[in-house]
Amino acid sequence: MQAELTETVALVTGAGAGIGQAAALELARRGADVAVHYHRNEAGAAETVRRAEALGRKAASFTGDLVRRDEAAALVAAVVARFGRIDVLVNNAGDLVERRPLLEMTEALWRQVIDLNLSSAFFVTQAVAPAMIERKRGTIVNVSSLAAHNGGGPGALAYAAAKGGLISLTRAMAKELAPRGVRVNCVAPGLIGQTSFHDRFTPRESFEAAERTVPMGRAGTPEEVARVIAFLCGRDSAYLAGETVEIN
Repeated sequence: MQAELTETVALVTGAGAGIGQAAALELARRGADVAVHYHRNEAGAAETVRRAEALGRKAASFTGDLVRRDEAAALVAAVVARFGRIDVLVNNAGDLVERRPLLEMTEALWRQVIDLNLSSAFFVTQAVAPAMIERKRGTIVNVSSLAAHNGGGPGALAYAAAKGGLISLTRAMAKELAPRGVRVNCVAPGLIGQTSFHDRFTPRESFEAAERTVPMGRAGTPEEVARVIAFLCGRDSAYLAGETVEIN
């Protein structure tokens, strides 16, 4: 039986670790060739490429600072030069950067978090979309967060605002692009373990307390998020556009 995403090229941003790495590998398992983007984690991206190739897929890593529109466009051009086209885009790149409450938030940090989590997705999508529109086919998945709905943990207001903006951006892009053959959807993961995010930003006791509030009584895994992303990239979600799937 042919893999669902055979003859598909997927670009996953921030794919050197965590959800991005898991998404790239899940798409590879389903038959896609993968372009693995990273900014600083070159070793992680190389590991993602190695594991995707071990699954029998073509893979290559690409770097770029996606808060810069010119670098986002250059990334897309480099991927197209290597693979010929981009059929699937997963806008995963993003970070909390640091926890800072409202009255201590600086303009520089605010802009950094907004650009990293929201502007980057806009810039890459803007570069990818024209060719998808021309082919009348393409799929885009944005990676938001439950922080978009609940405001996030302490000191995460810029991150929550950016991720909320990403959900709204998803709806707006879907309205423009779905009639032209390009579907845009979003995932909003909740508490996800096995990543460096909470190691850097959440004390262990706070993480364990948060786990007790999750309906399943535990943190999720990057692989569980990746399978939802892959679903949104496949034919079983062909009538979904502008939707956000909460993964709680």
